[in-house]
Amino acid sequence: MKMENGRFTVYGNAISEADSQKTIKWQQKFVKMFNYDPNEHYSLSLVDNPYLGPIFGLKDILRHDQGEPIKNENAVVVSTIRMGFGHYRIAMAGVSAARAMGFTPYWLDLLAIPGITTEVINYCNTWYSRFSRISQRSGLFNHYVWEPVTTGDPTLPGLQQFLNTWIVGWPWRFLKTNVKDYKMSELFKNLHQALPSDIPVLTAHMWNCMGAVAGGMTNVVDMMFDNWPMAFQITEGAKHAVQSPSGYYGFRAMRGFDASGEVLNPMPAEAIHYTGHHVDHELVENIEDDCAARVRRMANNEPRRFLLTMGGAGAQRELFKAVIEHCIPLIQQDKLTLFVNLGDHKDNWAWLQAQLGAHKNLIQTHLTWEDTRAFTDEGRTGTVRGLHVFLHDNIFHAVYATNYLMRIVDVMITKPSELAFYPVPKIFNARVGGHEKWGAIRGAELGDGTVEVSTIPQTLQAVDLLTHQRDLLAMYCDCIVKNKSIGIYDGAYKSVELATGKKFERPLRP
Repeated sequence: MKMENGRFTVYGNAISEADSQKTIKWQQKFVKMFNYDPNEHYSLSLVDNPYLGPIFGLKDILRHDQGEPIKNENAVVVSTIRMGFGHYRIAMAGVSAARAMGFTPYWLDLLAIPGITTEVINYCNTWYSRFSRISQRSGLFNHYVWEPVTTGDPTLPGLQQFLNTWIVGWPWRFLKTNVKDYKMSELFKNLHQALPSDIPVLTAHMWNCMGAVAGGMTNVVDMMFDNWPMAFQITEGAKHAVQSPSGYYGFRAMRGFDASGEVLNPMPAEAIHYTGHHVDHELVENIEDDCAARVRRMANNEPRRFLLTMGGAGAQRELFKAVIEHCIPLIQQDKLTLFVNLGDHKDNWAWLQAQLGAHKNLIQTHLTWEDTRAFTDEGRTGTVRGLHVFLHDNIFHAVYATNYLMRIVDVMITKPSELAFYPVPKIFNARVGGHEKWGAIRGAELGDGTVEVSTIPQTLQAVDLLTHQRDLLAMYCDCIVKNKSIGIYDGAYKSVELATGKKFERPLRP
């Protein structure tokens, strides 16, 4: 990003002088709020990640000098933040692919680094989580506030101006929001200047990407999220790994990124790459076996296995309750087995127990990673029955439990967030934010999930169809296997390739 004649530009596209000045004031707000020191020095070192270290050899980058030194050789930094679960999930896909390709993955969570990064991101994330929850409780708020902001497609121009100014800032789709986010993320540059400038970096959120570029890092690949191009995701100076062809075109053309509808200069071809979906190596590698197991269980009339996932923001309680209540008779009839991953939301577990008190005898809990792993491993070959609830005390196991369980389930019920890109048959329940709509469209067209079932009755209908009928599950499994054969799920490998120059060699299947 540059400034020319008092206006910030991105890939040669300038925002207005007035918006440029507002952006400077936005950055200065955080400078003053958190007493930012532009000369602050960061000492960084490595410690073994206690949760995913045993699985991936993962090492955490922390702010102290008491661990191992950070080495450039044969390493890949994977940088993320907790904002919901999706950005952790993308990062884990990068970690898994990097490990499979022979690299040592380093985990950089900006919220684990005390200082300006933690202070600024916590400030922003508090508002994001709050609005996400309100959007699920108020149809008016969702229609007139959250959907316009998350898509850049406002319903009423006058109302949009009010919302932009007073409630949630600028819509994410427009270029002025990108500049605003970049100037905010410039405050993270001192942290990134403490890393080797040419070490390969995969980022799972644009603030990580922007901070790395602002800090002078020269080998940054942004593993882009969602399937609805929005300007706030791009970072001039990085390579962008896009998950879909439609997303590629939208970003390449900078389509809709100007608030007044003007056509913008496109992104240069060398800055953007269509990679495919960002998915963990162990999931991609075993697609054929896992789909064959689903078809085999169906042929043997075993209970259909459903996985219901709660997102990182903890929204959609009423939907969870309705789905579980609907499934209980089917569980009792041995037609369905239900896995419920509550992530690390202890308060939602307390709420759910109170709602389903009459059926406590059906619930089997899995509250440690050792238990979750053992249960899942046994479920690869054995028959699994009942209602199983998974709850973990840390975000790593909370997120990775869904990935681990995914291989042994027949259908996953999820909002069309980052899980929309995963190779498992899916029911897409109602989105949380307009940007998620396009994840469901992508999955439905690829044939690995339903269309978005936006109401509770539609969701329950989908559960019944996939429980009692065989055509949909067979079709989804067939499409998933075909999708793998043409590289649809290779995005994590391709991202590592962009960052390191090393090509992924898929082992030949016997």
